Formats: sequence, structure tokens, C-alpha cells
Amino acid sequence: MILKQLIDLYDVLDSPAASGEAAVAFLRGVNPTCDAETYVLEGPKGSTDMVRVRIPGAHGRSTGGDAPTIALLGRLGGLGARPERIGFVSDGDGALTVLACAAKLLSMHARGDVLAGDVVLSTHVCPHAPTSPHEPVPFMGSPVATADVNREEMGGAEAQGPWAADAVLVVDTTKGNRIMNERGFMISPTVLQGCILRVSDDLVGLAEIATGRPTRTFPLSMADITPYGNGLYHLNSILQPATATAAPVVGVAITTQTAVPGCATGATHVTDLDEAGSFMIEAAKAFGEGTCSFYDTEEFDRFQARYGSFAHLQTMGALPAENPEA
Repeated sequence: MILKQLIDLYDVLDSPAASGEAAVAFLRGVNPTCDAETYVLEGPKGSTDMVRVRIPGAHGRSTGGDAPTIALLGRLGGLGARPERIGFVSDGDGALTVLACAAKLLSMHARGDVLAGDVVLSTHVCPHAPTSPHEPVPFMGSPVATADVNREEMGGAEAQGPWAADAVLVVDTTKGNRIMNERGFMISPTVLQGCILRVSDDLVGLAEIATGRPTRTFPLSMADITPYGNGLYHLNSILQPATATAAPVVGVAITTQTAVPGCATGATHVTDLDEAGSFMIEAAKAFGEGTCSFYDTEEFDRFQARYGSFAHLQTMGALPAENPEA
């Protein structure tokens, strides 16, 4: 349960003065020794504050062990659409959820409940983001390029070092559509190096435990796992990190029964975020222990042996970008 962390962090983030420094200060208040950093990422329409946190595992790479590392990412355009809209927008739920997960894991670590593997968490904090047209409801835009955020979330220059992830969970508000018609969260099929694989049985089981109900999953098109800016329709940016890593990626979509704009205020349902975040923490526990697999390695190898690599879908393809700032 991360309700307390969500409520406390909502108060920090629901402000025109919200910043990466304020988020990191909150996390250090939970655990003063936490490995957290924030820095400004400049973009074509402004800037945002990247936030990264690493929580060492008892047998993780950061302590010389060999337990796998999982990344928990919070996707968004911005926390607010000021001055157009006043208040915390629906699109900010991904950042809020991941920062609450970080706070909970830091609290657990300080108390002696240490996970087996390292957990790295990343998101960004932007209280003044633009909006952009999208059907059926407007999206939140971003002051920075999606490709730049992808790179930073996946570790930037340290992508093969201490921030390298063996699997990725991405939580993102995914309410601006008419194909997900339930309140709560849904998980995607696993996306790996340009391939849409089947839904992980292990993650299905963990989602059932976290919610007490059958797991809800959502469909993906091939276009959804290609980079933004290629002129193709994307459900949203939830699978964009899959374009920047060779690790398996699963989307954790926060959903509603009706289409809710990403720029809508008063649309954060804290109990839905609590379920999504609790699921992500349980997945982090199990993945580090080696009891949760995102995909069947033998099946993936057979797929590639027959059909070759689909990694070209992680690129912009043969034609130039139509919107390089997307």
C-alpha cells in the first residue's frame, strides 16, 4: 500500500513551483542516504527536471551481486498545463505513482526490508507543460523531445552502467481513448526489441494479487511501439521507452471508463494509483528474486530464428521524421 506516499507527494507536486529539487528533498526526508538526483533537461519548448533514484538490492549489481535490475518509469508530458489549466493534471499520474513507489521502497530499505535486486526509478517534473491536439481528447504535450526523455529514463550515458535495467515497467495515464473502458490499471503485452510478445503470465498473477480481480490487459498496434515523430498514430507514449532499450518493457496503464483528457484537472484517482504502484513494487520484488519473467527466452529466440530481428521498429525507419520535436 502506498496511499500515504501518494497523498504526501501529491501535495508536493500540485504546485506551480513543483520541481525536481522538491521531489528529491521529499525522498531524502524519507531516507537521507538515498541515491537520488535531479537535473534540468532542455527541450525545444522549454525544460523539465529529470529525477532518478537508485535503490540498492541485497544481491544487486550495485553491491557486487548478480540479481537483475528492474526500472520503474513514470511517463508524462507534464504535471500541469499552466497557465491554461490550474492544478495537477491527469497526465501527471505516472510521475506521482513512480515517485510514491520510490518513497515506499526507500522507507522499506531504511527499515531493513531490502529487495534482492537493484531498483532504478525515473520520471520528470514539469508544472508548466503545453497541450497538444489528439483524438478523441487532447493530450498533454511536453517541453522536451520524447527521444531525449527516453534516453535519460533508460540511463543516458550510464545505460550500460549502474543504471542499466534488465526489465522495465512504465506507468502512464492512458485515459484518452475508447478502447480501455475500466477504472484502475491495465498491463500491456511485453515489448522486446521491436516485437510485441504475449502477456507475461507472471505479471498477470501479480496484478491479480494486487487488485483482487482478474487482470486487465490492453492491445497494442505495431505503430504504438515505434518512436514518436514518424507521423503514425500512437495510443500514447507508454511504450516509448521500448524504443531506447534492448530490455523487455511492459506498460502499466492507468485507465478510466470514459475518455479523460490528459490536461484535465481533478482527475487523479488515488486508489487506482495505489493499486498500480503496489503491483509495480511486487513485480520489483519478484523480478529481483528471479521468480518473475517478462517473457519466454526460448520462445523469443525461436521467433527471431524464423523471422529475424524487428529492432528496426525501434528506429525512425526509412523516411525522415515528420515531427522531430514529438
